[in-house]
Amino acid sequence: MKTYNSAETTHQTGWQQQLANAFTSIKDLCDYLSLNPDDLPILSDGHLFPLKVPRCFADCMETGNPNDPLLRQVLPVHQEQLITPGFIDDPVGDLSAIAESGVIHKYHGRVLLITTAACAIHCRYCFRRNFPYSENQLTRQKQQQALSYIANHTDITEVILSGGDPLLLSDSRLLSLFNALNQIPHLKRIRIHSRLPVVLPARITSSLVDMLSNSPKKIVMVLHANHANELSQLVANSCQQLKKHSITLLNQSVLLKGVNDSADPLCELSEKLFTLDILPYYLHQLDKAKGTAHFAVNDETALALHHQIKSRLPGYLVPRLVKEISGKAYKISL
Repeated sequence: MKTYNSAETTHQTGWQQQLANAFTSIKDLCDYLSLNPDDLPILSDGHLFPLKVPRCFADCMETGNPNDPLLRQVLPVHQEQLITPGFIDDPVGDLSAIAESGVIHKYHGRVLLITTAACAIHCRYCFRRNFPYSENQLTRQKQQQALSYIANHTDITEVILSGGDPLLLSDSRLLSLFNALNQIPHLKRIRIHSRLPVVLPARITSSLVDMLSNSPKKIVMVLHANHANELSQLVANSCQQLKKHSITLLNQSVLLKGVNDSADPLCELSEKLFTLDILPYYLHQLDKAKGTAHFAVNDETALALHHQIKSRLPGYLVPRLVKEISGKAYKISL
């Protein structure tokens, strides 16, 4: 694993600068990892879902290893162009559950806000990689409509901030949204789904932590790590700041062929998460988005893996194995 000296220097310049310095060229990333692009089954730069990898995440990859589990999550490969039956643009029925622009109301008691189309990293297995964000995200102009929808539905007790990644919003934009949500009396919790604490931990600034800790609503942050190697010391430091301010930390992972599809990495991930005071929450079966079939693990294999995990870990370290089926009222436990 690469040392972190260069990333620590970058950390001092702020998370926005780190984001601007993310790898967007396959050749540059391969050069950084001492890999020859000609030896890899990669797509060329410039396609519809381009490469994007923060340098601090690349620093967690093993130099010279074309099969590194973190690299496999972000490297565009030719298999993404295969047409596979059942793999579609909207695999979990998001579009049919849109109640207002930027508002997905799929499950009882909670709504999801598509706060932004942007992410700090482009995960190749992303279930929203084909989502029409231009018409369906929470712009400043559409925010009041979304808030009115939530205020008028008193059965909604939880709002989930998603995207894209909600932590790519500026502090001022987040503060405006939090202030408005905190005025809705029937809301009990604000849940934030974010990969940034893992892939861009510098985003967890003291000002952000203060904002979250000062919210009168309970804050739950659901992180997304798929492999223990993603959990660097900087990730640990950032999560420690969140925990010190009583923010509940959960993790959800996706079961990915060639990344974490055996018991050892899954158990190691759960153990490492717990050392950072993060509870394993969900292990998702892959959502069947077009271009992601090469990551799929069949249900039988997934169940066998889950049984192995249960035989090796205490119950509180075993994530629930689930899949999301379009139109269902909740995630299905396998």
